[in-house]
Amino acid sequence: MASLAVTTQSAKLFARACAVTPGGVNSPVRAFRSVGGMPRFIARGKGARIWDEDGNSFIDFVMSWGPLILGHAPPEVVDAIMGAASTGTTFGAPTAREVALAEVITRAMPSVEMVRFVNSGTEASMSALRLARAFTGRDRVVKFAGCYHGHVDALLVQAGSGVATLALPDSPGVPAHWAADTLVAPYNDLAAVEAIFAERGSTIAAIIVEPIAGNMGVVPPAEGFLAGLRSICDRHGALLIFDEVITGFRIGRGGAQARCGVRPDLTLLGKIVGGGLPVGAYGGRRDIMSLVAPSGSVYQAGTLSGNPLAMAAGLATLNALDDALYAELDRRTARLTSALAEAAHSNGHPVQINRVGSMATMFFTNEPVVDYASAMRASRETYAKFFQRMLSAGTYLAPAAFEAFFVSRAHDDATIDEAIDHARRGFAQL
Repeated sequence: MASLAVTTQSAKLFARACAVTPGGVNSPVRAFRSVGGMPRFIARGKGARIWDEDGNSFIDFVMSWGPLILGHAPPEVVDAIMGAASTGTTFGAPTAREVALAEVITRAMPSVEMVRFVNSGTEASMSALRLARAFTGRDRVVKFAGCYHGHVDALLVQAGSGVATLALPDSPGVPAHWAADTLVAPYNDLAAVEAIFAERGSTIAAIIVEPIAGNMGVVPPAEGFLAGLRSICDRHGALLIFDEVITGFRIGRGGAQARCGVRPDLTLLGKIVGGGLPVGAYGGRRDIMSLVAPSGSVYQAGTLSGNPLAMAAGLATLNALDDALYAELDRRTARLTSALAEAAHSNGHPVQINRVGSMATMFFTNEPVVDYASAMRASRETYAKFFQRMLSAGTYLAPAAFEAFFVSRAHDDATIDEAIDHARRGFAQL
């Protein structure tokens, strides 16, 4: 293995990329702007590890931002993709795998009576909002500060880790009048939502929420928060949309909605349901989904939607998930986060670690993190230093302070022990 200090090939690739790609990357957080230094260009992954173009090996806790719950290149998923590719990569026509994956999802999530596949979480979010507006005949949407639902124009308002800022757009190019129909409340603040609905409830089509926030870092819902949202929507005739792009099949087969016992009207999915390939999906109540073309008049289409490779990878992944695996992932992640907290505190570094199942975030702060405002008070500078210590030791964390890290089936106890050792040394050097 090459020395971790060697970054020659990544440096050359980054220079080439900057000449032909904005910022040298195809998604902003990959550029390392918030942690400093230069992004590593990844050549391959296997199990819990990735290797960059210079031959450096890292324990990976990004796991492509969550989809790789079985690890990198799991044999059953690779075999499924290769088998599908050998018979054709896309047809622009229905296939049996689309039906099979839809059946798996609808069995696992009773609230999802029908599902439509798209190509990304952003597409799913955009399509679900259009559907909610058509179903209710209303225009406004309530979202929560720090929650990110893809780069949909109307939702780029206080949208969390990617753009961390009255409904003003977070991005140039988003007309103010589009963002004006998006009403923003603090996460976990039920009283604020009640106040919004008391004033404008008859104009609100939907509440959209990450039932377990993952884009301001991991922030669990407060007791009664999601049930309260359900009650508000029922009283005012609005729809409740759960964005489970991250949490769907990550914290259990039924996602966050099964864990919290609250049934949304519409659900957004992605990441794990594509087994590491580009995918998105939205689904929900049959009477709502029946409005989607060609059954109804709400138009949405996509050439590569439900493509055979993503469907095959998704089926192979979901079929490998069972209660025993989720229990083991929970155990390993709990052991990791407990050791991280102990190592931090023993070296005098205040941290708060929020964890749900196999996803977690470590915030460098003394106060509990319960919403976007408290997340933003955590020290980004300290996280950046810790990130660099871990990277140098051989552990790859999210290159941004307000993201989740993920544990996979491939992170066995020996790998967790190695990462804990890296962390102990990293905290001692901060």
